[in-house]
Amino acid sequence: MTAAYVHVPFCARVCPYCDFAVVAGKDELTERYFDALLAEIDMEPAAGPLESVFIGGGTPSRVAPELLKGVIDRLAERFGLVDDVEVSLEANPEDWTPGVADGFSMAGINRVSFGVQSFDDEVLAGLGRMHTAPDGGVAVARARGAGFDSVSLDLIFSSPGESPGSWAATVETAIALQPDHISTYALTVERGTELSRQVLAGAAAPDPDDQADKYELARTALVANGFTHYEVSNYARPGHECRYNLNTWRQGDYLAFGLGAHGHRDGVRRRNVRRFEAYLDMVEQDQPPEAGREVIAAWDAELERVFLGVRMRTGVAAGAIGPALAADPEGQALVEAGKLEVTANSILVLDPLFTDAVARVVLGLARPSDTRVTGNG
Repeated sequence: MTAAYVHVPFCARVCPYCDFAVVAGKDELTERYFDALLAEIDMEPAAGPLESVFIGGGTPSRVAPELLKGVIDRLAERFGLVDDVEVSLEANPEDWTPGVADGFSMAGINRVSFGVQSFDDEVLAGLGRMHTAPDGGVAVARARGAGFDSVSLDLIFSSPGESPGSWAATVETAIALQPDHISTYALTVERGTELSRQVLAGAAAPDPDDQADKYELARTALVANGFTHYEVSNYARPGHECRYNLNTWRQGDYLAFGLGAHGHRDGVRRRNVRRFEAYLDMVEQDQPPEAGREVIAAWDAELERVFLGVRMRTGVAAGAIGPALAADPEGQALVEAGKLEVTANSILVLDPLFTDAVARVVLGLARPSDTRVTGNG
């Protein structure tokens, strides 16, 4: 067992584009939720040691460092942690006061990923963010001062009102802060979000051509400034690739704890309930808070391996999928267009803008016949 994910759902407010399992206005239930997290960890059969832990959300940086220390300590007691374990925390810049930074460092967190999204105040307002453009740089400096091993920035492009010049300035500012890792994500319209309701009401949806141009702008600038483009959306200084994500993309096992968390262990994929009260009630009644689980058949496991692996810029072993992909008409079209390379040994996406297209073709190769699904929906 190499990884664990811990979900902390609390937010000051829900961003208009967010479709994660989050709650706002329930801070009074924070300690009860963390008691449930510890109880859920105790339900998981022993395994380990863990090489990486990712604490996501939600906004984990909103909670007291002592609560996260309790979770990390319980993971260490239950599963063990390797000596150089990577412990990542998602954080919002506005939460990152000097005392908070030191507290999270002392809690055992050594990698922080700031949801900066943009260095343009108008864009940040359109995204519903609560921090200002200067807050991102202040947060990075405080993380450095607190001794974090690795600092990452998350950026979103093609937001409402974002010009090419604004995005270029955001990328330039991010590079100037000298983080160890940068992730760039296109704004997506997810069903059920406030953003989706705005688009349905007539607001402009993100433009694919604009997204492609801004993706290429960021990729060119980041690679030119010494970042390795190791995954379609992720760039890192040497030695600072996110180990938790690498484990996921390589189809490694990962435990999952908390509201709406998804895990993968011993050929079984499981997901937790997304309703906050249901999660608390189930754990407090000594029931695993599962919404369902799936025993992954051999063919589906192979599909998943390639579906995840094509995101890696080094490609993925062809295995049984290679011949099927090469014979598929859509796969052939991508090869002929110079977007995809399929050999006897490997599958490599040549143009990262076509990663999702290749992944869709791979998923279309599925012929499930013996996957068994159980659960509560």
